[in-house]
Amino acid sequence: MTLRRLGLMPSTFLVMALSFVISFLSLLGQLRPWPATLPQGLLSLDIADELHYGPNATARFSIDYGRLTEAAPAAVLYPSSPDDIAALVRFSYASPRPFVIAARGHGHSTRGQAFAPGGVVVDMASLGRGRRAGRRDRINVPLDDVHRLRYVDAGGEQLWIDVLRETLEHGVAPRSWTDYLYLTVGGTLSNAGISGQAFRHGPQISNVHELDVITGKGDMVTCSRDVNSDLFYGVLGGLGQLGIITRARIAVEPAPQRVRWVRFIYTDFGSFINDQELLISISEEGFDYVEGQLLMKNGAANSSFFSEGDSEKIRVLAAEFGAIYFLEGAIYYELSTASSVDQKLKLLLKKLSFVPGFAFTKDVSYLRFLDRVHRDEIKLRPMGLWDVPHPWLNLFVPKSRMRDFETGIFRGILIENDTPMATVLISPMNKSKWDEKMSVTIPDEDIFYAIGILRSATMDDRKHLDDQNDQILRFCDQAGIEFKQYLPHYTTQADWKKHFGVKWDRFVQLKRRYDPKALLSPGQRIFTTSL
Repeated sequence: MTLRRLGLMPSTFLVMALSFVISFLSLLGQLRPWPATLPQGLLSLDIADELHYGPNATARFSIDYGRLTEAAPAAVLYPSSPDDIAALVRFSYASPRPFVIAARGHGHSTRGQAFAPGGVVVDMASLGRGRRAGRRDRINVPLDDVHRLRYVDAGGEQLWIDVLRETLEHGVAPRSWTDYLYLTVGGTLSNAGISGQAFRHGPQISNVHELDVITGKGDMVTCSRDVNSDLFYGVLGGLGQLGIITRARIAVEPAPQRVRWVRFIYTDFGSFINDQELLISISEEGFDYVEGQLLMKNGAANSSFFSEGDSEKIRVLAAEFGAIYFLEGAIYYELSTASSVDQKLKLLLKKLSFVPGFAFTKDVSYLRFLDRVHRDEIKLRPMGLWDVPHPWLNLFVPKSRMRDFETGIFRGILIENDTPMATVLISPMNKSKWDEKMSVTIPDEDIFYAIGILRSATMDDRKHLDDQNDQILRFCDQAGIEFKQYLPHYTTQADWKKHFGVKWDRFVQLKRRYDPKALLSPGQRIFTTSL
């Protein structure tokens, strides 16, 4: 419980409050790194307590979406403003026995990246109480001096779905998305933020003008490409190692009203990737979104996109070939230009080599298209199929090795071993849309693919699937495939050094400058001691 909730003023009840906070924190257990006293400036912070949050106040912060590992924090901070977070970090930084701190957004990590074992997890959702009150208080879409909407300012804790809804009310929207929108702005920008729009606009980190960041020293810094640029570029894709993002200024453009949503089926992998690469090379007259998937025979066309009859046709085809592929595309348009969409699509289809008779289309609103994965979540949650272990593996693979990847992994490890149903995403990317100054690492080829092997597991088979992920990584290493992990997970600094490659030394320098005591994001396990 906090002084604010108790209705007490620190100046009047300092001694009583300090005694209460210390005794309360001891109830949370295992606080050996925590100093014996708290400064007056921290007494107004919302620290998780049993009276308000129940006897397991820290339990939900001890596990993430992956459900593959657990690590309990000593306490949870529920900040009402970025100042609260900065005060916490400054206190730890100045302490003779500092404690680690992790910012947690929606908790959608799969390998404990947002854990703070024995330290403090910051519940970013509490900032401004916007999400708890059902408001979008920390999303602002300002007008510039010629009354054109150019950007949106969004708190790092805000969900992308809320950013989308707010900007659509002004007729604009960000240009680059993730497939799933119930993720926080700070969370995706700390990684990259990718989906089928990235080939055209780059990842989300390529569409940011400015950031507010709290460093590992507790400094509150505004940064951009021109001001404090080393921090700006370092934080984007920096896995939370250099600072906590509390605000991002994100580029927007006029929002389309409708989407022509299409899927084409392929039995030949070469034709499938050739068509994907063709489509990402076309500018204005091509698709606005391009993504692909592997469909294995044990789960083909298990999607609400296809009608029951179409699903059966696709299942028969998958059974015949063992695995097939579908290319997914989207054309954004306005109601006033609807008449031109059919002609545009007709011209594109002539250039593609999908299986005749296996082209499927839908016409939906822009919001419906971008929020498509959430509809699956709504169906899966009541069935108990959402909050299950997720042994996911995400890789960036260079174009030159995709056929080896298909032979050895798609048709080898996954299909030959009759792997349980999985969503396997295969998305082409243009390297030119990624900024090399940012911390994120990608293959050194003009075109590379984001491969997402996204599986849901039971408690019985999660180890088997995790072992299979290790087998996939070993295959890549032995075959000399120069991949990079996306949403990376490594257990040794040597592996992290290999992951960052030529960016490693610069990343270490930035860590020394902005988080020299290695307080932030300990769950990534990149830096385990002060620098």
